[in-house]
Amino acid sequence: MSSIAPCLWFDSQAEEAAAFYCSVFPNSRITSTIPYPEGAPGPAGSVMLVTFELDGVEVQALNGGPLFTFSEAVSLVATVEDQAELDRVWDALLADGGQEVQCGWLKDRYGFSWQVTPKGLEDMAQDPERYARAMQALLTMVKIDIAALEAAADGAEATSRGGAA
Repeated sequence: MSSIAPCLWFDSQAEEAAAFYCSVFPNSRITSTIPYPEGAPGPAGSVMLVTFELDGVEVQALNGGPLFTFSEAVSLVATVEDQAELDRVWDALLADGGQEVQCGWLKDRYGFSWQVTPKGLEDMAQDPERYARAMQALLTMVKIDIAALEAAADGAEATSRGGAA
């Protein structure tokens, strides 16, 4: 059977980024590192491709040079269990130069986009009125405040800890 894995194009930080991502998410590890061979576009012997698992999901990172950069059109979604985990992942991904965006989105130090969202958010969509209230609250947040999101979904007024956009 075939497999599918995202491949993230880095200038020259693929190995560093893979190690960083593996440090943020539990059950993660680098599974292989492939060097550039002689005659390839990159420096022979330097890291060309890193394959790693993020909590069991295979991802590849390529040192492809500066030709292409990341955009918000592609992101990885980190679904977390609770506010403590959300805060930990959010803070780790922002460390050393990341940028908050809006509605649970951020860019990490490499410019790659992430969505850090609570488990159960999609379940709210089963009740359109509850989901509409939750989405209105979400639009005012940068980092998601789970308690405020749930309170809004339930029709209660709440102030977001995540800050206004």
